[in-house]
Amino acid sequence: IPSNCPRNISLLKFDPDKDEVRCRHAVGSSGECYTCTPPSILSLSSSCILSFSPTSSSDEGAYAVQLMMEDFPRQTITLTDSSNLEEIKTPSDFISKIPVQFLLRVYSAIPSCIEGLYLARFLPPTPENGAQIYADVNQLLEITIRAEATLSTITDLLVSRPYNMAKSTSGSGNFTLRWTPSESQANESHPICFIVETSYSGLLHQSEHRCVIVTVRTLHIFYLKMKISTTLSLVNDKEIIEEAIKDELVRRGIPLIVRVRLLGGDLVEVRTIPHTSD
Repeated sequence: IPSNCPRNISLLKFDPDKDEVRCRHAVGSSGECYTCTPPSILSLSSSCILSFSPTSSSDEGAYAVQLMMEDFPRQTITLTDSSNLEEIKTPSDFISKIPVQFLLRVYSAIPSCIEGLYLARFLPPTPENGAQIYADVNQLLEITIRAEATLSTITDLLVSRPYNMAKSTSGSGNFTLRWTPSESQANESHPICFIVETSYSGLLHQSEHRCVIVTVRTLHIFYLKMKISTTLSLVNDKEIIEEAIKDELVRRGIPLIVRVRLLGGDLVEVRTIPHTSD
């Protein structure tokens, strides 16, 4: 982070059970850290936003950030362990906690903190921070990331991603992430975080960081033989007919239809995902 640029870092938090996730500084007396004094140049909110305030050049350097993320139930619940022992948790009792530790480096000031000049600015259709994206098993997922920096040079996209996700570029500031999740990854949620790196005066600068959650669904594909009676053209009005078939199947109780496709004649392809409760 440049020493003259304020920044709010929204840390990715996700709980599949929809519990409330909060952040706090690690505490040494709880064995959560060794040297635990939080950096004075940073402030942390319980909603997991880490804020950096501009400082003097004397504060340039590396800082260890040591946090804890905890999840809390939204209402009083009863947990039962493998020995059938019960424990009551209220909204003020954390269920679990994980450490979050990283190094934050503050470097020399830059001429302007406005994104899009020296620091890269994300452009559409780049996903927003915290977006939830769904991917289907054995189906290709593409995530497009675009950025610009008019007074510096975009050098790279740094990504934290699943091991088999590929990254490609098609010109300055244009990146694509491609991933085909396997059956072993079904029903999993994967965090993907990225920043765009730029170069100016021999120094590397990093954009805001963005993270998304990709949830992998199991896609069911089956085929129906149907008698289709319509005055519409099966060629020119294909999309209208497909939408009408989808509406009728939903009316008859088939849940979560992703797509209906006419294959010709009386054969229809239906893609669905299984129902999951929140």
